[in-house]
Amino acid sequence: MTNENGHGDGHLDGLPDEGSPGTAAGWQRIAPGIRRRRLSGWDETVGAVLGADGVLLVDVGPSLTVGDRLRREVAGFSAAPVRWLAVTHPHFDHVLGAGSFPEAELLAPAGHTPPWSAGDRELAADAVRHGVDPAEAERARRALRAPDRLVDDRLVLPLGNGRRVTLLNLGPAHSSHDLAVLVTDGEDADPGVVFCGDLVEESGEPQAGPDAVPARWPAALDRLLAAGGPDARYVPGHGAVVDAAFVRAQRAALAERFGGASG
Repeated sequence: MTNENGHGDGHLDGLPDEGSPGTAAGWQRIAPGIRRRRLSGWDETVGAVLGADGVLLVDVGPSLTVGDRLRREVAGFSAAPVRWLAVTHPHFDHVLGAGSFPEAELLAPAGHTPPWSAGDRELAADAVRHGVDPAEAERARRALRAPDRLVDDRLVLPLGNGRRVTLLNLGPAHSSHDLAVLVTDGEDADPGVVFCGDLVEESGEPQAGPDAVPARWPAALDRLLAAGGPDARYVPGHGAVVDAAFVRAQRAALAERFGGASG
């Protein structure tokens, strides 16, 4: 595997580091108007896609304390409001900060059952099992509302000035509900950046919990690669930004580990 700088590990090491000159503290600039932050604790990714009509956030962390901090940070580098919040999958470390953005449209993947409910007690209980303070988890639970809109297959959101975001439902795979977020600039352009959620993980082995459908995971990555293309920057739910070769290699490893046909 090679990346744009000739490194052979599938990582895009040429991107600015978090906190380097030209980036907001803690936020990595992936492309113009596209940033991401790696949160401490579980190393989960939060993305920010800036558009003329507003900001779309991808995931929002495990608590209102984190969500409130993200809100302040985004306001520091964008004058536009956060209008959309796309949650890639219903795990506590990606969704429980949603109450910090009550005015944003909350988007999530559809499935056989709702991804979560308002005030979801199981999400809060899972957060506590993983070390979140019980009072913090309860506060986030009480502020959590059900998704405003569910994505059955795909949803295209125009963000202004030719930028659009495509939300692609790829689950179940890593979880019972999995959503990818593809960012495109220009009418006929291919996606430049793909937020993968936990369908792709770089900082550790991909995790398959009790809500996973592992046999469908390789096919989900086939669809992700087909939609994103060979030249996009792929942003995992945990870990460093990678290229398509890394995703293909992880897909092969998951097929060997869990089985599953191409999709």
